[in-house]
Amino acid sequence: MDFLVHHRVGIEGELFWKASQGLYGGIQPYRPIFYSFNAIWVPHIAKNIDAELLAGIGGENIRFYGILNCGGFGCVNYASSNHFMGNFGGGIRAYIWHNVFVRPEVRLYLINNNVEFSSNHVVRYGGSLGFSFGR
Repeated sequence: MDFLVHHRVGIEGELFWKASQGLYGGIQPYRPIFYSFNAIWVPHIAKNIDAELLAGIGGENIRFYGILNCGGFGCVNYASSNHFMGNFGGGIRAYIWHNVFVRPEVRLYLINNNVEFSSNHVVRYGGSLGFSFGR
C-alpha cells in the first residue's frame, strides 16, 4: 500500500509470503515471509504513466514446519528464523482507465546473516492491478 504525503513522495509498506511450502534441503518444509517499510518516489513520465522508485527496511521470517514448539500460549508446528533486511525496487504504473492501473515491478531484498540459504539476496518480480485515490 502506498501513501503519498507530499506531491510525489510518500511511504509504502508490504507483506508477502511464498504461496506454497518449499522443501529446504529436499526434506524440510519451509515458507519465507517478507515485510518492509519504504520511502517511495513516484515521478510522472508520460501521459497515463508514472514510475515508482522505493527503498526501505524490513525483515524476513522463515518458518520451518514439522517442528512442535510449545510455550506459555500453546503450541505451534513450526520454528522461526528472523533476519533484518534492506530493499530496493521499482515499477511502472500504466493507467488503463481513469484511476485504474497495471504495474509490473521488481524488488531486490538484501538479507542480513541469511545463513539458511546460499545467498543473502532475493529478487522478486511481479505485477498488480491497482486503483489510485485522488490522482
